[in-house]
Amino acid sequence: MAKKYWLMKTEPDVFSIQDLKARPGKKEHWDGVRNYQARNHMRDGMSVGDEVLFYHSSAASIGVAGVAAIVKAAYPDPSALDPKSKYHDPKATPDKNPWVMVDVKFVREFPRLVTLDEMKTAPGLETMLVTKRGMRLSIQPVKPEEFAIVLKLAGS
Repeated sequence: MAKKYWLMKTEPDVFSIQDLKARPGKKEHWDGVRNYQARNHMRDGMSVGDEVLFYHSSAASIGVAGVAAIVKAAYPDPSALDPKSKYHDPKATPDKNPWVMVDVKFVREFPRLVTLDEMKTAPGLETMLVTKRGMRLSIQPVKPEEFAIVLKLAGS
C-alpha cells in the first residue's frame, strides 16, 4: 500500500510538536477526535508509515511546525468511555465505541513555522485543504506534492 500524507491540527498550548518530541519514545496516542469525518480518516485511511504535517492551530502563529509519522493504526479511544475525560461520549459503550485514535511519532521539528498565510500564497498549494476558507477539519489528507512543497518551504 502506498504511503499517504496527512495534516493533523493541535493547539500548541494543549499538545505541541515539542511535547511530542519530549514524550518517552517520542510517540503519543492521538485521542479526543470527535468529528466523524476526521475519525473516518484515522480509521479508514491512515496506515503505519504514513507521514503527518504537525499543524499548530488556535495560536498567535498558526501553521505547520514539523513532521510526525503514524506508528500504530486506528484502535478504540478509551477516553470516550471515561466520564472524567473531557472527551467522554455518553453514547459510547465498551461494545460500541465509535471513536478511535492512532499513535504518532516525532520525526522532526521545522527550523521555523510554515505559516498558514505563507501556504495560502505558495504556488502548488492552491487546492490544499487547510488553505481553504472555513476548513476546520482537524485531520485532513494531503497530496504528496503538497507535502513536498511544505517541506521545501520549511527548509527541511
